[in-house]
Amino acid sequence: MLKLDGISAGYSAISVLNGVSIEVGAGEFVSVVGPNGAGKSTMFKTISGTVRPRTGTIKFEDIDLVAVAPSRRAHLGIAHVPEGRQVFPSLTVMENLEMGAYTEAGRRHWRTNIERIFSLFPVLAERTNQFAGTLSGGEQQMLAIGRGLASSPKLLMLDEPSMGLAPAVADFIFERLIEIRRQTELTILLVEQRVAEALESADHGYVLEAGRVVLEGTSETLRADDRVRAAYLGM
Repeated sequence: MLKLDGISAGYSAISVLNGVSIEVGAGEFVSVVGPNGAGKSTMFKTISGTVRPRTGTIKFEDIDLVAVAPSRRAHLGIAHVPEGRQVFPSLTVMENLEMGAYTEAGRRHWRTNIERIFSLFPVLAERTNQFAGTLSGGEQQMLAIGRGLASSPKLLMLDEPSMGLAPAVADFIFERLIEIRRQTELTILLVEQRVAEALESADHGYVLEAGRVVLEGTSETLRADDRVRAAYLGM
């Protein structure tokens, strides 16, 4: 479904990604893990179009994504749940969800999507008229994921969904991701620092360090790798 081949990208003269290649098959759950500053968020921004690659190609369902305007990429079925949640604080919960449903598919399937979102995150159903800026961090993360789901995506990209959350809340978020995948055929690409949880849920994983993919493999392969165990799993 998604293939990055030899992607280099960055900001001004600073290169953050250096020849990154990853592949995400339809229906897969793929995790990208690594330390702060490895380039994980830049990779997501490059897929979404807010950062333009200097070299390499990005294909989404055989479409040359680099040739597609960033404003059109959501309409292809790509939802980006950004780092730090970035909900619209002065809009209500329902208005935030409606903003997510601006794609053609989101408008078409609004009723089904909103029922699924409220089933996954009942607290959002209880707070439809509450301003998003008054929600707790965990509730804002649920809203950000719900806003992504409201677009009826084929690919859901999640950037550090556990960041800044209490462990119990982060665990709940991961449980919901597993449930989303169980209920749907949605493809999930996850960037996450909680390596154990990210790899446990994934079919395939990549380790990104200093802008390069240094390891890749199945979840079981990476969790058994001595370098991953020592550097990320505290073993």
